[in-house]
Amino acid sequence: MKIWAMAAVLVLAGCTGKPALEDEKLSTRTLNLEEFFEGRTVAYGQFQDVFGTVRRRFEVEINGTWDGDTLTLVEDFVYEDGSTEQRVWTLVKTGEDTWRGTAPGVIGVAFGEERGDAFNWRYTIDLPVPDGTLRVTFDDWMWLLTEDRLLNRAYMKRFGVDIGEVIITFEKQG
Repeated sequence: MKIWAMAAVLVLAGCTGKPALEDEKLSTRTLNLEEFFEGRTVAYGQFQDVFGTVRRRFEVEINGTWDGDTLTLVEDFVYEDGSTEQRVWTLVKTGEDTWRGTAPGVIGVAFGEERGDAFNWRYTIDLPVPDGTLRVTFDDWMWLLTEDRLLNRAYMKRFGVDIGEVIITFEKQG
């Protein structure tokens, strides 16, 4: 009986609506990653599982540099349990609104597209977890709320099944 109930919850969770780049825009702002992330940004976030239980919280300090073609993001994570992690993203602008990127742990290449105030980023990564790594796929969404604040909601899957999401607020400094 418990297995059927859990299966039903997972099926329903997989049927929840997700954003689309074609969704109606709620602002006239335009997100340009290279402008928003150049310089120092701080972020606060948490991971919650598919049942809504918050499993991990973190803060991130991001230092971004833009050379006209490549945006490099050095992300320094501090988790609530005191553990730390650094991830360095190298993002290359491939078109007016398209990007590709790599980082240690990312399997292959990440691809993203800006549209209005939104950015969608998709990739698979071997994510460090307290007892090793976990290979997950991210469907990562960002929305420019103000000129210095960005909301990020990332949907995570493992073996094609929703396992949770990450919610982050980014605040551009200075």
